[in-house]
Amino acid sequence: GGSSEHRLELLKRAVAGEAGLAVDDRELVRGGSSYTADTLRHLREELGPDEPLVMVLGTDSFAGFDRWQEWSAIPELAHIVLVTRPQAGLAADSVPAQLLAERRVTEVAMLGTAPAGFIVEVEPPLLDISATGIRERLAAGRSIRYLVPDAVLARIDELGLYGCNGNEHRG
Repeated sequence: GGSSEHRLELLKRAVAGEAGLAVDDRELVRGGSSYTADTLRHLREELGPDEPLVMVLGTDSFAGFDRWQEWSAIPELAHIVLVTRPQAGLAADSVPAQLLAERRVTEVAMLGTAPAGFIVEVEPPLLDISATGIRERLAAGRSIRYLVPDAVLARIDELGLYGCNGNEHRG
């Protein structure tokens, strides 16, 4: 597996040269367990009370949202963009499904009208990409080309991360 330092480096390579994207390492620097609510509070302090703040989650992560530390504080701190995953649904009677029903907006533009509180669902491109899926493909010796930026792929090869050996999985 890859250490958090390796993951940070891969993230930095992934966003290099992408205008408007930056990697924030505050959760690593802080050490110990990082809770989303705390991180959002820090960001909110920096941004002030009125600036819209948005966090992006896959449906698979959001399905367990009510087990997160201080989960009920999170919608008060940020909007949530829910990236729907083909295989992941929300149990109809679950707390996350209720939260979505209460806070759902249909237009991404709505997120600009308030600092926090809305949830919008977006359909990603048709690649069903998850970190777990990428690690499983690597472990099975299958290609992850086109699923991660080339600079990230090259570095994963170089470091021999996630059980891949050399270029075997490029095929």
